Amino acid sequence: MTDSKVDSSRLFFGSCVALIATSVAFATVGAIMLSLKREFVLTNEEVGWIGGAALWGFAVSQLVFAPLADSIGMRALLRMSFLGHLLGSLTIILATGFWTLFGGALIIAMANGLVEAACNPLVAALFPDNKIVKLNQFHVWFPGGVVLGGLAAFGLDAVGVGAWQVKIGLVLVPTFIYGWMLLREPFPATEGVQAGVSMGEMFKAALATPFMWVMLIAMAMTASVELGPNRWVPAVLESGGMAGILVLVWINGLMAVMRYRAGDIVHRVSPTGVLLASAVLSGSGLLALSYVVSGLAVFAAATVFALGVCYFWPTMLGVVSERVPKSGALGLGLMGTVGMATVGLVAAPQMGRIADRYAHDEIPVAEAVTVFERTSMVLGNDSAPDAQAAVTAAQEVTTSYGSMGVLPSPATANALRAIIASDADETLVGEAQAILGPADNYGGRVSFRYMVPLCGVLLLIFSVLYARDRKAGGYKVESLVASA
Repeated sequence: MTDSKVDSSRLFFGSCVALIATSVAFATVGAIMLSLKREFVLTNEEVGWIGGAALWGFAVSQLVFAPLADSIGMRALLRMSFLGHLLGSLTIILATGFWTLFGGALIIAMANGLVEAACNPLVAALFPDNKIVKLNQFHVWFPGGVVLGGLAAFGLDAVGVGAWQVKIGLVLVPTFIYGWMLLREPFPATEGVQAGVSMGEMFKAALATPFMWVMLIAMAMTASVELGPNRWVPAVLESGGMAGILVLVWINGLMAVMRYRAGDIVHRVSPTGVLLASAVLSGSGLLALSYVVSGLAVFAAATVFALGVCYFWPTMLGVVSERVPKSGALGLGLMGTVGMATVGLVAAPQMGRIADRYAHDEIPVAEAVTVFERTSMVLGNDSAPDAQAAVTAAQEVTTSYGSMGVLPSPATANALRAIIASDADETLVGEAQAILGPADNYGGRVSFRYMVPLCGVLLLIFSVLYARDRKAGGYKVESLVASA
């Protein structure tokens, strides 16, 4: 039961705007990955670490702050997230290289984690009798914000204001809005506080319940399947000549619509049944995305993938909140921690490493060597720092090739990126792009393929949970008040 002074509608709407800030950050970081690779001459793995920091920093703040939602209050967490979104955005905008980009992405991610650490238990406290549906409707605004941020980024490119710094600045718009809406509002106590659940009981439920461990393991995989490929979609498809950000917008637009209609689905199919179907569809969509190259086929595969992953995150949270209610804010925080930490520390960097390896194998040796030799001749007398960096990188690769007989990895792709980033000779840049683009596209698509086996494991886990529910007479919700 919430305090009569609490404005549930304003808090829910403000929470949705706060989630939009996290998703706009996700979309814009994804939209600028190719630009960052070229401007700062980064490998796919380095970009994967930047994209990963934008995820595992979320996990750090969830792990640290989610258990404090009961004691310091959810409003205090949102005040910290507001400051984090401001500082992180400015750090990336003023970045000078890999480490400042990495640091800015990490700060933003910690702010994102604070939003979820506060808002997931807030939604559960505001709507205790309808958690899964309301959590799905709240999480509409993660893909919804990706759509808004992605379309804004695409629109900026279309009107010639495509600087990546401007795109990151989009994060500040929803940040100021949710700050205005939430930071002075009265908040309810968490469900655990209302029911008198002690900190010790919360930790025991979160850490000593076998079902909770099953869900944590599954969360590591569902998050990797959803967020790992979504992080790479724009860069992979753009390297193949498609407007990758529009495919990301399409995926997340479908996810938003489906989450908004979650009530219809959840009431007809049990939550574990929804998760089971999601594993099948997401695996099928990812496998298709790893092979298709044409426009219509890519959108068709992306549609299947979107339908598969749309319910993963909020339904996983809802099931834990309903089946292990004493775990409270800690349980929800642990789910987010495990999910984002796995994506940020394992899935995103490993997908980048796989992409580097397979992209290198697709680089035509003779054509690349010719471009590097021409770079030394064409740009050798150009005193511009970017041109000299391109010449140095090209000479290092040709020297290595002359002594070893093979092109070095990932130095070859980096040298091509340095040539493109120099923008010193239109013909040379075009030749480098013609070599690197198809290779990066192929490597990225193969990295999608490596995520498909996770869907097979999820299929087994959710099949067992669904069968157990059927045997027990259906999906059961445990009442926190009754258990307390």
